[in-house]
Parts: sequence; C-alpha cells; structure tokens
Amino acid sequence: MPDTLAAIPLTRIDGTADSLANHAGKVLLVVNVASKCGLTPQYEGLEALYKARKDEGLEVLGFPANDFGAQEPGSHEEIAEFCKLNYGVSFPLFAKADVTGPGKQPLYAALTEAAPTKQGPAQEFRDRLKGYGMTPTEDPEVLWNFEKFVIGRDGEVAARFAPGVTPDDPALLAAIDAELAK
Repeated sequence: MPDTLAAIPLTRIDGTADSLANHAGKVLLVVNVASKCGLTPQYEGLEALYKARKDEGLEVLGFPANDFGAQEPGSHEEIAEFCKLNYGVSFPLFAKADVTGPGKQPLYAALTEAAPTKQGPAQEFRDRLKGYGMTPTEDPEVLWNFEKFVIGRDGEVAARFAPGVTPDDPALLAAIDAELAK
C-alpha cells in the first residue's frame, strides 16, 4: 500500500485508532455516508455487498460526513446506533469528518487527488442539486453523500463513482471484481 494512504491516521466511530495500513491486502470500498440523506437507503446495499464479498477480501469503510445539507447531524453514538438498528451495518464506520473543502480530512484529500474525476451520472446529479437551488461541488471535490472510492489490494485508488451509483451497479461491481481478482 502506498505510504501516503496507508500512513494517514484514522479514527473509528468508537474512538479507536486505525489506518488503511491495517486493511492492507484487502480491496476497500470507501464511502462517505449520511443518515438523513435521500441516498441513505444505500446502506442496505453496502451491507449486503460487504456480507457477500468480505470472505473474498472486500471491506466497506463508511465515513460519516455532515458536509452536504447537514444530513449527518448526530453524534458518533447516534450514527452508529442508527446504522446498526436501521440497516444492520456491520462494516467499519469511522469518526465524522469533512470530506470536502479546505478542512477535509487527509484521507479524502489524498483520495480526491489520486482520482480527481468520478464515473457515473455526476452531471445529472449536479443538475438535480441545482434544481433544488443548491450549488454543487466540482471535480475533484466529493459531489455528495455516498460517493465511492475503490482501493485495490495494492493500496492504489482503482476507481471512483458518483453518489447515484448504487452498491449493486454493474460498473461498481466490475471494478470491485477486477481488484479482487488481482
């Protein structure tokens, strides 16, 4: 795993220390998540994907963020409880932190630098946000909640997907499968 990504200190939602180095050799699906978003039901698909593929080496890593429409207002305890009770989330969740703007957490700064553009219907999503009177971000910034980064077993960012790309989307699954096959 490249030193840059592997060495970034992370904190789990329960306060324990972690880093991507602790997940070396796995294929990682890194997702910024939110509990009060129209895309929140993607938790169900993320958990199903995790359960179905974890024995093959896939880990889903959820990063709560309150960057977009204040859609993750809760405390760490409230977020963890919401995810467990409503979606049975068993994949790792991390401490809430910014994923966009000048204060974004170092992991997201590195991810957006490594993969500055996303696959999927990003422009349609931007147009929808504009229709609601919002000003969407532009690449390389994260567009909204539930944007997805695939990191290969080698620790390199292999793909990036727009928020509207669901966990069962064939393009996302193909990217994950390609990395699991390595």
